[in-house]
Amino acid sequence: MELVYSVEELMNTANPDIFSIKTKALGPQGKLPLTDQMLRNEPSGNLFGLTQNVGMGWKPANLKGKQVLLLSTQGGMKGPNGDPIALGYHTGHWEVDILMKEAAKEISKAGGMPFAGYVSDPCDGRSQGTTGMFDSLPYRNDAAMVFRRLIRSLPTRQATIGIATCDKGLPAMMIAIASMHDLPTIVIPGGVTLPPTYGEDAAKIQTIGARYSNNELSLEEAAELGCRACATPGGGCQFLGTAATAQVVSEALGLSIPHSALAPSGQEVWKEMARQSARAVIHLQEQKVKTKDIVTNASIRNAMVVHAAFGGSTNLLLHIPAIAYAAGCTIPTVEDWIEVNKSTPRLVSVLPNGPVHHPTIRAFLAGGVPEVMLHLRSLGLLDEDVMTVTGKTLRENLDWWEGSERRKKMKEILFQEDHIDANDVIMSPCEAKKRGLHSTLTFPTGNIAPDGSIIKSTSIDPEKINEKGVYYHKNTAKVFTSEREAIQAIKNGEIFAGDIMVVIGCGPLGTGMEETYQLTSALKHLSFGKHVTLLTDARFSGVSTGACIGHIGPEGLAGGPIGKLRTGDLIEVYINTKTLEGHLHFLGTLDYEVTPEEGSLILSQRQQNKEVKPSPDLPDDTRLWAALQSVSGGTWRGSIYDVDRIIEVLKAGEEALRKKKEESFI
Repeated sequence: MELVYSVEELMNTANPDIFSIKTKALGPQGKLPLTDQMLRNEPSGNLFGLTQNVGMGWKPANLKGKQVLLLSTQGGMKGPNGDPIALGYHTGHWEVDILMKEAAKEISKAGGMPFAGYVSDPCDGRSQGTTGMFDSLPYRNDAAMVFRRLIRSLPTRQATIGIATCDKGLPAMMIAIASMHDLPTIVIPGGVTLPPTYGEDAAKIQTIGARYSNNELSLEEAAELGCRACATPGGGCQFLGTAATAQVVSEALGLSIPHSALAPSGQEVWKEMARQSARAVIHLQEQKVKTKDIVTNASIRNAMVVHAAFGGSTNLLLHIPAIAYAAGCTIPTVEDWIEVNKSTPRLVSVLPNGPVHHPTIRAFLAGGVPEVMLHLRSLGLLDEDVMTVTGKTLRENLDWWEGSERRKKMKEILFQEDHIDANDVIMSPCEAKKRGLHSTLTFPTGNIAPDGSIIKSTSIDPEKINEKGVYYHKNTAKVFTSEREAIQAIKNGEIFAGDIMVVIGCGPLGTGMEETYQLTSALKHLSFGKHVTLLTDARFSGVSTGACIGHIGPEGLAGGPIGKLRTGDLIEVYINTKTLEGHLHFLGTLDYEVTPEEGSLILSQRQQNKEVKPSPDLPDDTRLWAALQSVSGGTWRGSIYDVDRIIEVLKAGEEALRKKKEESFI
């Protein structure tokens, strides 16, 4: 219904209260707890801060408490009863204000002064297949920068708590927190939403368009299923995608308290986690334990090991290096990732990897991160001497967990509520091997991917893997130069079992390295999808499955061989899921097949595919991000801003321009 107002109607003056205007007030009563030393030596900003504090209603008598800054990704507005006044972008940040309040109350109870700031975050699910995805990965760098600025802009803070949940907000928070080397910090993961009693999870539901278009779902089914996928209003999605994996990594780094990742949003166990975290960060401040004591090379490696054991999202290969850089640690290399994944067994059976697709709440009840770490320490894969936010070492935390009442109770709840044995969700190494679980990631190279690529090899349909653990696919390519073009081909019935899809021009320089879950989810949930291979220089959602190979480098627009492929080229894909080795080769054409070496030579002499171009909708903000992260080492270094390297390149460029200008006058 269209509403048309006159100026008089719009500027309604019928309410007499709008003219009850005061021009002065008494102001807060009392006195600031100032001393001679403070007035003579404190910066004016510190003194003015006290005025601001009482101006907002804080009692002058309580101004001496320890100041703790709480930062979160809160989005939306709720009324007193929890009903929405204005929606957030996603469930992941909808309830974190509750965690903020619980933590703040605990700080006040301990005589401290809580401060709160917010930098909300986007929803990768909401932006799938849209130009909103062009801002997704660049947002992480921007948000981390703003979080850091907010922390530094409260000079009197003595500790910081970061509260976040989802795909980019939580990595941004961890990067910012890891940057605070000399400050006590802690991260509170925002938890997970519950799966519906009857219905589909938030990953599968994102394929209703593709399934309907291929006559595998009715309009009524799509409408009903889409309504109930997010069964509770808060928390990250119910699968081990980027959001859940980031929570796991935060705890594995030692930045979050034990058994906090994947807690059910809104429930008492989740609220208590916030209270425990507030107490912990105050303890860290008293004990003078700082972030640099917790985030170390050893804890970074522990996080990589736990990531492998969970079978986590490939997106963390972008985020963990960025966290390491922020912490001043050594950035993991591709070789480091390969070594960790070859030595670490996968122990967790959850969505989307399986073999049984348990939701993340079951992984939490089965013991979560500390349970997995118990198994990993039995294999000698963890450094147990690392410090954690409990103020204790990892060894001490695991010793507590092993005999804790909490561990026992959680497993009992899982069996009582869902009739699931915890050992079927988080397995011992022996049991995992017996059930055929393999390590998670493979990094294929070859003449198409000389810098490497990533595939979550555990997610390839078992039917497509031979008795030696090998996935092999050789066929001609169907090349697409945008995700939109590729998804239309799927919806229009132009993709068939046996096809090899190649989607290029979707790396940082083309689209901000968009996430192509729209494609991978469609292939997963269409009946013929398991028979299709996808190659791209874009990235995937953490919930992606199938023979989908991303992060192919160099990207097409950076001169990478993938940018020279054309429809009809013969492609060979080899993935050994047991040895975690593989290759992607261009082998000429069906009429003229060549060796990989000959294929490499042909590609080196080819021009870039003329259709490969940056998206015309690529924002200037993202173009700048792409250029800065490119000179900083690109995606394999975590798409960071290496300031020293950027300044070096800028100076070299300025010098080159100066010389060029001088030469033009000669």
